[in-house]
Amino acid sequence: MLAKHVYRWTRINNRGGTILSMGNSPNPIPSFGGAAGKDEQSRPPIVPIAIGAATVLIVIGILMFFGRRTANENVAPAAADPYAANLIVSGEAMSTANNFAGQQVTYIEGKITNNGSKTVNSALLQITFHNSLGEVAQKETQRVMIITTREPYIDTAPLNSAPLKPGQTREFRQTFEHVTADWNMQAPELAIVKTSTE
Repeated sequence: MLAKHVYRWTRINNRGGTILSMGNSPNPIPSFGGAAGKDEQSRPPIVPIAIGAATVLIVIGILMFFGRRTANENVAPAAADPYAANLIVSGEAMSTANNFAGQQVTYIEGKITNNGSKTVNSALLQITFHNSLGEVAQKETQRVMIITTREPYIDTAPLNSAPLKPGQTREFRQTFEHVTADWNMQAPELAIVKTSTE
């Protein structure tokens, strides 16, 4: 004959957890249901959040600083540079090639001659691309990059690495990662807009 088992719920602590006891058995059977009492509220992890926020602010600050520097370099100066007229650009030629990432890059090569009496250690070249209506489609200002070697590949450097002395001519090469699709495929206008002399 089977004995009757009496089940009763017994509270095991102040937090409301329960276990099932069988009659007067000294071995309680645990109940795997959720606790009936209040859950402890978890606090947000303040220190990791603060570190993450500080890191984001620092990265934004760095990007803004370098973004302004690049923007300033690519904007032509408002005042005309009187010595810029002494630098003559000639022999312009354009070419395209694919870079290591498979993207098409456009190059403008030419010669720059210093017809003045000062040594030039920096120059800004303004490049203006036009569309089929003769309107400005893209305008950029870049530092003149002098060709330092052609073998085994073409390498360039800013003018300050080898300043342009009076009467001297050097080859240059400018690089464009992107040229607008509105460009009329004609040679762009090139003009020296700012110089730095010794």
